[in-house]
Amino acid sequence: MKKLVLLPFLLLISYSSVNAYQAEELKLSLQELIDNAIEQDSTIPGILLHVEAPDLDLSYSISSGVSDLSTRAPLPENGTARVASNTKTYIAVSVLRLWEQGMLEPDDPISKHISRKHAQILKSDGYDLNKITIRHLLTHTAGLFDHAGSNTYIEKVFADPSHEWTRTEQVQGCVDWGDPLFEPGEQFSYSDTGYILLGEIIENVTEKSLGKAVRELIGFKKLGLNATWWEKTEQKPTASPERIHQYFQGMDTFNFDPSLDLYGGGGLVASAKDMSRFYQELFTGNVFEQSSTLDTMITKVNFPKGYTPSSDYRMGIFYFNFNEMDMYSHSGFWSTQATYIPELDASVSIIITQFAKGRLINRLLIETAGLLEDY
Repeated sequence: MKKLVLLPFLLLISYSSVNAYQAEELKLSLQELIDNAIEQDSTIPGILLHVEAPDLDLSYSISSGVSDLSTRAPLPENGTARVASNTKTYIAVSVLRLWEQGMLEPDDPISKHISRKHAQILKSDGYDLNKITIRHLLTHTAGLFDHAGSNTYIEKVFADPSHEWTRTEQVQGCVDWGDPLFEPGEQFSYSDTGYILLGEIIENVTEKSLGKAVRELIGFKKLGLNATWWEKTEQKPTASPERIHQYFQGMDTFNFDPSLDLYGGGGLVASAKDMSRFYQELFTGNVFEQSSTLDTMITKVNFPKGYTPSSDYRMGIFYFNFNEMDMYSHSGFWSTQATYIPELDASVSIIITQFAKGRLINRLLIETAGLLEDY
């Protein structure tokens, strides 16, 4: 009788041991993946990677390299970084939460919600603000020139990294450095300007700072996003480590003023773990009040011309398919990326501390997805 009672218990222990062994093997494979990436590219100071896969009982953060080239301090697994345009997903979600609360409509003209000053600036260049809607801003189909993509802006940022930019300066840059690209809804053209206007809309509708509004609308505390904050307007959470150093062609950008990318196109600092957790909670129904809101967010955008798979942008997020695997993803200027993979019910976030490593990030993502699929 004792043997019969012990048998299921022993089988359970054996199964748990096998699972633990497989999990450790996976972690070692992921570690080897990013270690090799640094060995093969000496320009990369460090890489952070986090996998959040509840169905596989996995929540891993790993790191390789250094946090600071001058001190050679090891890169901590829970390191935080400026995530730049990854912020756009949080902005889009916040706008859609305001829609759920009846505070605005996606098809509202932006003339209804932006300041008179910014409206006058945009109108002076021929933008019809009664035709441009919030939906157009969310999907980059407004025809707005991208101030952040202008060579003039980039030159100004690097000429004076300590300059404190205002949103108004950046809206003015949209007008001074370029012209309207097309009629609203006609095409896709990525524009940070559209998202700094969305940031303004969130502030105006909520009558709160952008950081506080986004934190409350998404529910950072409820989701356990304890290493995510809006730079400059919020204090770093006590438990969060210091921000890591991020590099542009060898130049340390740690002390660049955050206002260069602060008003909705970027602005958040986060750990890889927090980015993965946010994506996981978003896509598993724990952020929006109604599942139909997420459906709206990820519905394919239709416009008459200019569509390519690389421009399959939904609301604050890209969609792509690799090896018959759907992926919802966003990246940031400083080589950051967060991705949700429905087939695996897993989220993967990667931070590389050297600019312009998008191809490497994509390769690491695909290889990580393959390891998870085989797990």
